[in-house]
Amino acid sequence: MSTPGTRPPARGRAGRVALVTGAAGGLGGVISQVLHENGHRVALTDLSGERAERAARALDPAGATAVGLALDVRDKASFERVLRELTSRWAEVHVLVNNAGESRIEPLMEITPESFSDVVATNLDGTFLGSQVFGAYFAGMGHGRIVNIASLAGQNGGTATGAHYAAAKGGVAAVTKVFARELAAAGVTVNAVAPGPLDLPVVRETVTPERLEAITGAIPTGGLGSPRFVADMVALLAAEHAGSVTGACWDANGGLFMR
Repeated sequence: MSTPGTRPPARGRAGRVALVTGAAGGLGGVISQVLHENGHRVALTDLSGERAERAARALDPAGATAVGLALDVRDKASFERVLRELTSRWAEVHVLVNNAGESRIEPLMEITPESFSDVVATNLDGTFLGSQVFGAYFAGMGHGRIVNIASLAGQNGGTATGAHYAAAKGGVAAVTKVFARELAAAGVTVNAVAPGPLDLPVVRETVTPERLEAITGAIPTGGLGSPRFVADMVALLAAEHAGSVTGACWDANGGLFMR
């Protein structure tokens, strides 16, 4: 038996199972890789099942410890289907990482109702629905970890991102606390990580070089954040011994937002 404050022994490959949404690339891909390296069996999900399967094969070509599945985070039934598939394959699921997101750079006064709803549905509805489906499942098991990917944009209103993205990510922070309060007594923790600008291909593809230079120059630490470090934060919050942290939002923004 572990003494208070010590880390329990790892279960290894045959133990913990993690589901990561939006895992076909970007931050979700890095999170999946780190969890896999830490001994988790990982389900990588994406709107495109083909892309998810390709990312899973890169982690484990044999498919024993990584699987790719199609998942539309805007659809509750899609989460329920994936949960059934995973419990059929690996008996249990222990970790949910709500990472799937969409960002559009659009002038505030030109954002259409349709565009606003689309971005909010992916970023906020997806987090809510995933937490609802897997939160109930984890509560039934008496243990579980949910880690949501929030954002600096949801804390400061955004700089390089659209207002719809900032609003949705602000909602993710609130939803994290709501589920944390609801599920704490059942042994389920719910936390968030709020990255600032990260050194990812999508950042360099969507932000002009001039704008990116200005953003980087404004970061007190002097550079874009490390996706690997953010993934390490997620893995720590997802750990079996992370039971004393819930309802928290861990920042990784290079000093752009201090509190």
